[in-house]
Amino acid sequence: MLNEIQRLLSGQQVGLGDIAAQILATLFVIFCILPVHECAHAWAAAKLGDGTAKAQGRLTLNPLASFDPVGALFLLLFGFGWAKPVPIDSRYFKNPRRDTALTALAGPLSNFLAAWVGAVVFYAIFLAAHGSVPQLVLGFFTAYTAINVGLAVFNLIPLPPLDGSKILGAFLSSRALYNYYRHQNIIVMVAFIVLFLGFLDTPINALVKVCNDGVWELGLLPFRLFGLA
Repeated sequence: MLNEIQRLLSGQQVGLGDIAAQILATLFVIFCILPVHECAHAWAAAKLGDGTAKAQGRLTLNPLASFDPVGALFLLLFGFGWAKPVPIDSRYFKNPRRDTALTALAGPLSNFLAAWVGAVVFYAIFLAAHGSVPQLVLGFFTAYTAINVGLAVFNLIPLPPLDGSKILGAFLSSRALYNYYRHQNIIVMVAFIVLFLGFLDTPINALVKVCNDGVWELGLLPFRLFGLA
């Protein structure tokens, strides 16, 4: 969304339909998909033995339970954001490091799944309409899929408090994990400076593009299997 605003301020032409589609897709993700992301964490934790989130009413798709105004604003402006994290207590896991990683992985996987479902729905509409899809619909599903893929990739970055840091913890030795969390404040500070300066934009954007293209290909796959596309 911030890119569209910057383009408007610089005098470039931006279609109102594109802006509307971006806003609608982002709002849909905030109120419908971010709750799925957090619920996926809570569901995985409960299945692995930790009922903390369930006991606190966080095993739910209610958007009010996971709404974070700052995270929502960031998603609207910058394309990445967050919801209120669910509480996880690894002491209840049989294998704390493995189960913590699996619980963390459930969130990004839910975003990839949501993106794939969006691609399937779009292709169903596209084929039913014989290719005559309104620009608003095309823009909505394009933005919706890109936001979900971006959230999944962003959360997989191995930096606290992102999900990727908990996944990485399953592969580190006890000593390496101790040093990782001991110096996490410095690591996070340096990493976010690097991110802010754009040094990782190229590899991250390339990864997002590969994942986004893959999601659209997988979304078309069911229709190809049945000879519909």
